[in-house]
Formats: sequence, C-alpha cells, structure tokens
Amino acid sequence: MPEPHTGMLATIRRLNLTREAGLFGLILLALALIAPLYPAFLRPANLSGLLDDTALLILLAVGEMLVLISRGVDLSIAANLALTGMIVASLNQAYPGIAVPVLILLAIAIGAALGAINGALIWLLRLPSIVVTLGTLSIYRGAVFLVSHGKWVNSNAMSPAFLGFVRLSFGGITMLTWVAVAVVAAIAFFLRATISGRNLFAAGNNPGASIYAGIDIGWMQFVAFTIAGAISGLAGYLWVSRFAVAYTDIASGFELQVIAACVIGGVSITGGVGTVAGVVLGALFLGVIKNALPLVGVSPFFQMAVSGLVITTAVIVNARGQKASVRRILEQPAL
Repeated sequence: MPEPHTGMLATIRRLNLTREAGLFGLILLALALIAPLYPAFLRPANLSGLLDDTALLILLAVGEMLVLISRGVDLSIAANLALTGMIVASLNQAYPGIAVPVLILLAIAIGAALGAINGALIWLLRLPSIVVTLGTLSIYRGAVFLVSHGKWVNSNAMSPAFLGFVRLSFGGITMLTWVAVAVVAAIAFFLRATISGRNLFAAGNNPGASIYAGIDIGWMQFVAFTIAGAISGLAGYLWVSRFAVAYTDIASGFELQVIAACVIGGVSITGGVGTVAGVVLGALFLGVIKNALPLVGVSPFFQMAVSGLVITTAVIVNARGQKASVRRILEQPAL
C-alpha cells in the first residue's frame, strides 16, 4: 500500500513540472518572436555568448535557491562574489605564478567562509537572515575597497592562464558554461539524493514538524549559506576572469537579478519549495530578455521596469500556484 504522503508529493511534482514547462514555453516564445527581427540572435556564436552571460547568474541563483528553501535570504551573495573576485585577482597580479586550480580552490574556500559567517550569525544568534546579510553586504563591499585600495586590476595585470581558463572550449561550449553545468548537477544531486538535501526542504517547508523529527533548523540554514557562499566564491573568480577586470563595484546590484531568477523559477520566498530546473529556466529567461531588449531599442531604465514587472508577476503566479497545490492536496481522499 502506498504511503499517505505519496499523493501529496505527486501533486507537488506535477505542479512543478507544469510551471517549468510553462517557463520553457515562454523562453521558446521569446526566441521565436526575436528570430524574425534579428536572425543573428539564434546563431550558435550568439547563443554561446548568451549561455556565458547567463552562466554566472545560474551559479548564484542555485546557491540562493538553497538559502530560500531554508526560509532565509542572502542579500550578500553578490558582495561575496565581488570580495572573492578581487582577492584572487589581486593575488594573481602580485603572484602570477600561482596555479589557477589553487586560486579556484582558494576562491571557493573564501566564499564558503564568508557564507559561513552569515550562517553562523543566523544560527547561533537567531538573527533574521535579511538583517544579517544586509549588514554583511555592506561589510564585504567595504572590504573590497580595503583589499584593492580603490584600484582596478585590469587584464594586462592578469596572467594568461588566469584569463584563459574560462575561455577553454569543449564541444563549442566554454569552460564557464561547463562549470555552471557541473555545479547545477551537483546541487540537484544534493537536493534529491542526500539526507541533508531532503532535510533542507523539510526545514523550510515546516520548521515545527522538522524540529520534532530531530532536524536542526539552524544547522540546515548554516549549511545552505555556506554552500551558497562557496558557489559565490567560485563565481567571483569566474566573473573577473570572464570580464578581465576587477573593480570595487563588481556585480553591484546583481543579487536582485539572482533573487529574481529564483522567484521566476518557482522558488518560494517563504521556504520549502523550489527546483533546480526551475531556477535554471528562470535565469535563462532573464538572460534572453536582457539580451533581447537592447536589440529592440529598449532603454536600460525601461529594462529595469520590465524586470520588476516580471518579478512581480512571478511572485503572484507562485502564490496562486501554492494555494492551488494546497487545495488539491486537501481535496485528495485519505488513504
């Protein structure tokens, strides 16, 4: 006999698939509308560039997704990227002989430490995540200035190996995109195939019941923030390498796009709901819109308005979808 919660899980999965299919359809529709006007938009070289542009957003979004699932929010995720990117760029400038894999591991470690600071403050001091990360956002941004002394690290100060890693190509796809694919696969495995991943969903969906089940809510948030920080650190190196420059305002405001990708992808801001596929599609949707709007002559200011409209619409759709899922679950006959 099936377990009582089997029908509930099946209903949630069907709703997630419906949302993701709809988002995928919107992406195809956007491409179909753009193609007749600008055929070059669908050329392989342009699509490869689109993937590269979106890869960094995807990376940060899957990290932010973990935090949102745990009923938190990380506003410092882009500041983490900026500080880590500036540190590794400065190290490469001062010591160009340091191997790139060492710098990548260092970036991941620094990012994880910065994320762990957020998680520890939230877990041990029981502080709201939005307050903690708003504070660390300012601290990390200030630290970028201290590390760089307000100076830029330009491409001519970076070693060829430092710049070349993200530009390596396999099968017509750059290493930057392959790294994003690997991280997405790892996070998907973590959420679906590990006890910690399932506990993370439980902690975000129903904290009260999770406590009775022996799940440490604070620890799960600490894990989520630490993993998100590690991904941000990795993205810090990838960012400065891709754009061949490190400066004090790296990725300023990028955290808003990251949260937007999560919300558009169906991640609930109240915790416990979200899929990796949805987040990736949300990021790709934003990437297509961001690249398409300039082609039709839309000003950057109006682009911000369009992004805001998309986010607001996504929040409304998600809220209605969650109410519908609860209603369908309650309507199911008891087993």
